[in-house]
Amino acid sequence: MLFDDTYRTIVNRSEGIYKEKGSKFISIALPVKEENEVKSALEQLRKEYYDARHHCYAYTIGFDKSSWRTNDDGEPSGTAGRPIHGQIQSHDLTNVLIVVVRYFGGIKLGVSGLINAYKTATADALSNAEIIERTVDEIYELRFNYEAMNEIMKIVKDDGLQLLNTQFDLECNLSYRIRKRDADRVNEKFRKTHGSKVIYLRSE
Repeated sequence: MLFDDTYRTIVNRSEGIYKEKGSKFISIALPVKEENEVKSALEQLRKEYYDARHHCYAYTIGFDKSSWRTNDDGEPSGTAGRPIHGQIQSHDLTNVLIVVVRYFGGIKLGVSGLINAYKTATADALSNAEIIERTVDEIYELRFNYEAMNEIMKIVKDDGLQLLNTQFDLECNLSYRIRKRDADRVNEKFRKTHGSKVIYLRSE
């Protein structure tokens, strides 16, 4: 199967709410790219909703959705984090953290009631979110001799590469962003330029 070099994510924070038998479930969806962002976001939301009984969450990170986690934060196992994560999956999203804070209303909802509450609150936050499709991009460094400058810059211009850093001296280097599906073709052009070396840095 060919690798799909696009993914869906959200642009900004969005919120939703669900009420049931006096309990209030407030859902917050946030764009995140790394796990340390998840940690700081959770700390901030725990301060923001310091008086809530539970702060349940799920996240998925990486264009390949390789990093994910669910947390029930004291609710019965599988009744909170899993339904939140299920909504992330059903919307085909990544690089997203969703936290649902619960204010307990005094009446227990039961397992099915909790699953429905966390699922519905999450769905409401995502219905209010701006969802966009992004491309998977790769970042490379190119090292080359000054004599190859004109040839290199022609490739940069012809293929519309986004330059991130440049250093032009006797020994030159530049870093650039390119869509994953175009990387092999363009990098081959660079490699055919005398004395050039292409170094992969990361994917985003």
